[in-house]
Amino acid sequence: MNLQTQWIVGFVDGEGCFHVAINSQKTSKLAFQVLPEFTITQHKRDVQVLYGLKNFFGCGVVRVNHGDRYCYRVRGFPHLRDIILPFFEKHKLLTKKRVDFEKFRKVILKMNCGDHLTPQGIDEIRKIQETMNRKGIKFFEKSS
Repeated sequence: MNLQTQWIVGFVDGEGCFHVAINSQKTSKLAFQVLPEFTITQHKRDVQVLYGLKNFFGCGVVRVNHGDRYCYRVRGFPHLRDIILPFFEKHKLLTKKRVDFEKFRKVILKMNCGDHLTPQGIDEIRKIQETMNRKGIKFFEKSS
């Protein structure tokens, strides 16, 4: 499948996810591990698009997500830093997904500097992570 750059940008704007997990890691000095990932999930009938993305970027995996859903996932730090980030820095996302990408980018850059290996760095990354992928959810205070 030959995918065009602008089509990929539009598809990721609608279907992609830039996510950062912070997991407990007992063997780590800080007891936490930062796990950034870029994912796109589709119904199995559209799995060929996910393989097209894997071929286009030259990294990541396509796996069953659950049930009849498949996921293209890039987790490897070098692939995120050297392939995914430069692509979306050059080819800008056009929706609110761009805000999450910019936050994701900040986390990757902090990790590249080793900030995820310090307590202060983990705290900064956690603050960024907590503001990502909000899906337009608004929080309201109770009126008295």
